[in-house]
Amino acid sequence: MTKQKTASPAATGVLLAGGNPQIPKGHGDAPVQAYIAALTGWKQTVVRRLDALVTDAVPEVRKAVKYNSPLYGTDGETWFLGIHVMTRYVKVAFFNGRSLDPMPPVESKTAHARYLHVSEQDPLDEAVFIAWAKAASELPGEKM
Repeated sequence: MTKQKTASPAATGVLLAGGNPQIPKGHGDAPVQAYIAALTGWKQTVVRRLDALVTDAVPEVRKAVKYNSPLYGTDGETWFLGIHVMTRYVKVAFFNGRSLDPMPPVESKTAHARYLHVSEQDPLDEAVFIAWAKAASELPGEKM
């Protein structure tokens, strides 16, 4: 795995392969904002927007960073959505995505999850994302 130092002064770690920041785990908005601050370029813009949309769509949302990924839940112990930065896209995991109608477009190896990939070239359909986030927040979350 290639590591490179990030140019962001707010970063507390390094960027791993694909540009995913290595941020210390923690609960609350502060670790998520540190994760976002450590991102660069279009990935930072996309993740900042995704975070704002989830926060607006699910006012009672709880946040954490675990496994170098922001997680979103409603009880602080289980999670309905996670974000992970890849080389060519931002992967949004809906941990119980097979129960969403319509389902997010990308298959998963895990039984219940589905993914949405957001790239620099493919704009985010915010209305669909908001609907999925709201619906996902009402489903049982994954313990991580």
